[in-house]
Amino acid sequence: MSGTLNKVMLIGHLGDEVKVHYFEGGGCIGRFPLATNETYTNRQTGEKVTNTDWHNIVVRNKAAEICEKYLSKGDKIYVEGRLKNRQWQGEDGNTRYTTEVHVQDFTFLTNKNESGGYQQSGGQPQSQPTQQQPTGSPAPVQDFEEEDDDLPF
Repeated sequence: MSGTLNKVMLIGHLGDEVKVHYFEGGGCIGRFPLATNETYTNRQTGEKVTNTDWHNIVVRNKAAEICEKYLSKGDKIYVEGRLKNRQWQGEDGNTRYTTEVHVQDFTFLTNKNESGGYQQSGGQPQSQPTQQQPTGSPAPVQDFEEEDDDLPF
């Protein structure tokens, strides 16, 4: 295969409020941490173990403004995007590195009854021109991970 692919799909909870930085030209960039959990049972002790991974999420322009307005710490969101690595010089002179998910598409999964964050009907903003639920993405339901189905795989 000669092509390459850089695609990330995450469902998680916001670890903090969306922080937006506005530029002189009118654009903006928003950043927030996203927590994803992996839960399993330790076979030796029978104890339930949960591991949390943190992801640096980056949204731009109108998407950043929508996220800032309607998302709050703890809200559940589906994001789809690309991994990007960045490096910079720290104040101590050391080179720092970070990996970010640059969002291309997103869907709010916390309904308005759970968080009270957005009050419009349907639980999502009425104006969402570039962000729509991607085809084949998870449906916005509560406790998605615990849903039982009759699929053979």
